[in-house]
Amino acid sequence: MYLADELLRRYRPISEQVSGEDVKLVLNELESVLKRSVPGDVVEFGCYIGTTSLFIRRLLDVHHSNKAFHVYDSFAGLPAKEGQDASPAGDGFKAGELAAGKNQFIREFRHAGLQLPVIHKAWFEELSENDIPSEISFAFIDGDFYRSTVTALTHVWPRLAAGGTVLIDDYGREALPGVEQAVHDFFRGSPPQVTVAHNIAVLKK
Repeated sequence: MYLADELLRRYRPISEQVSGEDVKLVLNELESVLKRSVPGDVVEFGCYIGTTSLFIRRLLDVHHSNKAFHVYDSFAGLPAKEGQDASPAGDGFKAGELAAGKNQFIREFRHAGLQLPVIHKAWFEELSENDIPSEISFAFIDGDFYRSTVTALTHVWPRLAAGGTVLIDDYGREALPGVEQAVHDFFRGSPPQVTVAHNIAVLKK
């Protein structure tokens, strides 16, 4: 797929939290969903200042997609860790770090001249059923920690359409062990096939 390469040539990621290779993987998987006409909207759990959000919007625009795009973030930084998140390599990830205001996210979209997604400012566990699309075709989850990842999967997986795709960032990272543990615990008994590239897990329904 060459569209991701073209977008990355034209636009640079606005944060070092996401690499070009990460963005390319997200775009390629999203484009596959669009080309296969999988029904449902697009969601992103954990958007920070909007690095991947901007690229997702650009790809949807190139495909003239009418899918709604929803983003979810507290905009208050990292939540508190739980026992599953403990790792000496992850001591630098503390509650409140990586905070980015909702206004900054909006400014990035306006600066890029792109349509804003539907923004939900809340911790994932504060979201109601009405905040989540009834059908989802593609989800990118960047919850960093165990509880955030489990909660996002609880919102997304039951609504994921057949043929849909979920990407989970930081899977297998030594510094953030709670992410992989969350996936393992959520799917206990009936785990889907998981492929991993650049510490991003790809799950398909």
